[in-house]
Amino acid sequence: MDATTAPHRIPPQMPQYGEANHIFELMQNMLEQLLIHQPKDPIPFMIDHLQRDSDYVPKIVILGPPASGKTTIAMWLAKHLSTNLLSVESLIAKEYSPLAADARMHYQKFKMVPDMLLIRLMQERLKEEDCVRRGWILDGIPETREQALTIQTLGISPRHVIVLSAPDTVLIERNLGKRIDPQTGEIYHTTFDWPPESEIQNRLMVPAGIFEGETARKLLEYHRNIVRILPSYPKILKVISADQPCVDVFYQALTYVQTSHRSNAPFTPRVLLCGPVGSGKSLQAALLAQKYGLINVCCGQLLKEAVADKSKYSDLIQPFFEKEIAVPDNIIMKVLKQRLDQQDCVERGWVLHGFPRDLDQAHLMDNLGYKPNRVFFLNVPFDSVIERLSLRRTDPITGERYHLMYKPPPTIEVQARLLQNPKDSEEQIKLKMDLFYRNSAELEQFYGDAITLNGDQDPYTVFEYIESGIINRLPKKVP
Repeated sequence: MDATTAPHRIPPQMPQYGEANHIFELMQNMLEQLLIHQPKDPIPFMIDHLQRDSDYVPKIVILGPPASGKTTIAMWLAKHLSTNLLSVESLIAKEYSPLAADARMHYQKFKMVPDMLLIRLMQERLKEEDCVRRGWILDGIPETREQALTIQTLGISPRHVIVLSAPDTVLIERNLGKRIDPQTGEIYHTTFDWPPESEIQNRLMVPAGIFEGETARKLLEYHRNIVRILPSYPKILKVISADQPCVDVFYQALTYVQTSHRSNAPFTPRVLLCGPVGSGKSLQAALLAQKYGLINVCCGQLLKEAVADKSKYSDLIQPFFEKEIAVPDNIIMKVLKQRLDQQDCVERGWVLHGFPRDLDQAHLMDNLGYKPNRVFFLNVPFDSVIERLSLRRTDPITGERYHLMYKPPPTIEVQARLLQNPKDSEEQIKLKMDLFYRNSAELEQFYGDAITLNGDQDPYTVFEYIESGIINRLPKKVP
């Protein structure tokens, strides 16, 4: 745990949300009094809703070098915003989770958790109800650019990213001065936070791994990674100096996370991405959501979440999942309508992928008033899709994902145990591509202003073309 100030010493006067928060508190008290003799079922949801600031759900990433105080700041923010704090340590400590058990085994043996295992743990945690309703703070995650890009690809987009910064000499001094109380686990510091009680002073110990050489190594590794992570979060990033009192750092961080970002787009975008399996729709949607603040709407993911969350459509969808057959269009549209009608989609815009897949679905969506104002078709040759998908493999022991060409396994032993998802077989890929291209001509004709792009190039080049198609006026087609 980072510490220049013990985490339990919360600043005496917390900044408040202002008048709106006061009104929420009054409404909450009135509601509790009015419903005190009524059935209890609606109360937890309504109270939880009132506690949130205008439906604002925090999604925050806090990064910083060792001894920068990021864990302390993250804990204070989590307490003040009533949100969930997630760190590598908390994720692998989860009970009754086979993934967490695997992660603990790796951490004990190698002092690290494989990227894909960590991200799967994070995905599992973020889908839980408290994270969905109250938001989250990631403490020290992502640790590498690869983690950042994978998180983006999965559609996990923070609203605010805070990076704490301080000179290495200051950080080394802080780290070397750390002391821990073996009885309580409290962190103290020989210079900044020395306990007044002699009894506590006498039992303090130096934490394991605290010496100058090890600290310098960790700092070097952090600096090597952070410069590659920061470009992944343009427009939502704030660097705060950690070389000041911890309370001042907290106030600056709190002020920043309470600001809302306006979309950089010149209008409210409603973007539709179409393309065959393996064309990169998910990655492009995540990049658009990140840069322009759009809501990333993946139709397949919506259906899975509806089942996992036991929503009102769960019982309708579950039988089709169990039989591995397509969910009917009218059910898909009900789930999609529920999401696109939410306030964040209406205000900030959305990027949709995975629906519509044919002309009937496009008409259904259009008749209900969901008309995209930008449509992109990503064309990728069959051979390229086969290369992208059929060479994917998963390590059944670590959960790490590999690609036999782009990210080969490190050893022959690992390669021997890799497994292929049946959905990635060449036969399955060909069936899906044939189905897409059988319907794509009608879809392109239906969306007359659609822009067709070559998706068989660097993903960031594809993104630049999509971005220019959003920012610039649509080209007029010559009759």
